Amino acid sequence: MSTPSSVVTPASGGTAPAVARATTLPGRGVAATAAAFLIWGLFPLYIVGLSSVSAMQITAHRVVWSCVFVLALLAFRREIGSIGQALKRPGVLLRLAGSAILVSVNWLAFVWAINNGQTVEVSLGYYINPLLNVVLGILVLNERLNRVQWIAVAIATAGVAYLTLMTGKVPWVALTVASSFGVYGLIRKVAKVEALPGLAIEMLLLAPFAVGYLIWCEVQGIGTFGHAGPMVETLLVLSCVVTATPLALFAYGARLLPYSTVGILQYIAPSLQLLCAVFVFGEPFQHARAVGFVLIWVALVIYAIDGIMRSRRLARL
Repeated sequence: MSTPSSVVTPASGGTAPAVARATTLPGRGVAATAAAFLIWGLFPLYIVGLSSVSAMQITAHRVVWSCVFVLALLAFRREIGSIGQALKRPGVLLRLAGSAILVSVNWLAFVWAINNGQTVEVSLGYYINPLLNVVLGILVLNERLNRVQWIAVAIATAGVAYLTLMTGKVPWVALTVASSFGVYGLIRKVAKVEALPGLAIEMLLLAPFAVGYLIWCEVQGIGTFGHAGPMVETLLVLSCVVTATPLALFAYGARLLPYSTVGILQYIAPSLQLLCAVFVFGEPFQHARAVGFVLIWVALVIYAIDGIMRSRRLARL
């Protein structure tokens, strides 16, 4: 971090901070985004401990406890006022209302699939999602890909198409997971709000519905909290940490990186989810499906190598 500024003479004026920012922020963005996808990739292992709880109740608890956690964190950092400041910016509330709906749909589909033995299809959804990110980056954000990147995208698209055909049906869980999170990420990238205040606003918008549903569950005698034992209740409460942390990391990283780069990093999550599905949960993974996954991995390697080479060229310049 200190190298760029150490070689700049006083005559360069404001060049040093600009160079330092250009070289450090992308690195921070990659680290934050990769950490978020690592947590999401291993999240099925956490959800398995809540297999006795319905997907709706798990999602509602995630919203409620995440809301409490994020607000407490902002208060501890003396940044609670950042929520009001964010809401004063034009279009922020409307965009975050949309992202809140999308993330709740994504959570519900994800948990339902894990609890119903469809983790492989969840991983397919998150393999599709990076392709959607690339498309959104090109169509909405006017990002451009070079020839090597286009080749990687084409190979990955062929792999996803092959996997979809192999299922023999419309993979609605995979498509729901992919589309909801893809558009969510795009909204969070363009919304002019920092990671934690934005997440707090999303949770505040969802919390009344989540609390209302949990109260209804208690009235109907189907509520889980307080009736399922200390282990399940502890996992429900701590879901706020494994929920809010990767979302905040993702929102932070997505604002610093090209959206197409975010899409490639996202292959970390489905790869780990696939490993969990096959080797931990024992879900079937036919040999024919391996062809599609290999194509996707080849595309990822091509894209990653191109990115490393371009980064080295920029570093030399």
